[in-house]
Amino acid sequence: MPTPVLVIPAPSQPSLAVAGMSARFPVRRIFCVGRNYADHAREMGHDPDAEPPFFFTKPGDAVVESGANIPYPPQTSDLHHEAELVVAIGMGGAEIAREDALLHVWGYAAGNDLTRRDLQAAAKSARRPWDMAKGFDHSAIIGLVHRAADGVVPQGRIRCMVDGKLTQDADLAEMIWPVADVIAFLSRFVMLEPGDLIMTGTPAGVGPIASGQTCVVEIDGLSPASVTVG
Repeated sequence: MPTPVLVIPAPSQPSLAVAGMSARFPVRRIFCVGRNYADHAREMGHDPDAEPPFFFTKPGDAVVESGANIPYPPQTSDLHHEAELVVAIGMGGAEIAREDALLHVWGYAAGNDLTRRDLQAAAKSARRPWDMAKGFDHSAIIGLVHRAADGVVPQGRIRCMVDGKLTQDADLAEMIWPVADVIAFLSRFVMLEPGDLIMTGTPAGVGPIASGQTCVVEIDGLSPASVTVG
């Protein structure tokens, strides 16, 4: 099929830096898991044993690389951090079996799912979608991608610090739905494709980031995801 002639310039391809490589990981879509740590589900007023995983999305161009400075988002006065393990999909598929799920992983990264918490609360109250609370510009802070082929297996602590003060601290083993389960479950609903990212949920301790503050997410064995707001 010939290359189509476009009536406006094509959008640029979002991508992420890869640890130890000059080549970059192209970003297609971002899927996010809600309430995947029991303590966080409870702090948000939910029973972690009562429901299967659910998902929301961010646009691929919401990605911001670690070390960036971003403006304080508009239409909010309550910007929150959410430390997360990010899974980068390298091989697509649907109806993926749990025992095969990790074969589809290209790599892992530390991430921060920025959230306009006041807009999310208003959407929940009105029983409306969360899109404007989650899928806004500069809302997915992601560190270097580390290749699974290099033997990277995320385990250990996940932490978040705001201006050096520890706000979130948990173990990845506390995830209700581990990475393989998340991939298998999500692939029942969509055809996963190379370039998709999955943000696997946040532990308890989510909280605000004020203008001028720096927020850093650290996961044992991975590069940090850092952002300065405002």
